[in-house]
Amino acid sequence: MIEAIEKNLDRGIQLLSQITDEQYSNTSIAPYYSSIGSHVRHILDIFNCVFEGLPIEKIDLIARKRNSLVENFTENGIAYFEEVKIKLNQLDINNFNNIVKVTDDLGLGEVTANYTIAAVLIQAHSHAIHHFASLGYIISQLGIRLPDDDFGFNPTTPKHLKMEGE
Repeated sequence: MIEAIEKNLDRGIQLLSQITDEQYSNTSIAPYYSSIGSHVRHILDIFNCVFEGLPIEKIDLIARKRNSLVENFTENGIAYFEEVKIKLNQLDINNFNNIVKVTDDLGLGEVTANYTIAAVLIQAHSHAIHHFASLGYIISQLGIRLPDDDFGFNPTTPKHLKMEGE
């Protein structure tokens, strides 16, 4: 599990390594006018919420850092990716079935549910892939090349659909 998450996070590092701070912080793309940096910060903040909550077995996904330096500067984004990867590798896989309380706001107020540590990591990973897919649109509109063909694709998504008549 950690290897798959790390491989996906490496895609983010690869993206940030090939773009400028101006591209990273650009908010000109409709319809949401969000930047690559705001998505990156959000993705990594979710992982950070997991790490912050593990010692007390209470993960609050609302308590995100929202560091503007991470949103605006690729160097800070890359450093945050690296920090998350270090923390991932410090986790004890023997604890992955332990139960933690996870709190989030689903739009009508806060909800708390029991998760295993593995489940919350899976959710954070899927969340990252989802945001990478959103980034794919922004990246395309800015004329930036995707880091690789799997960027933003869920592993279960068919990538090569046969055309009619083949």
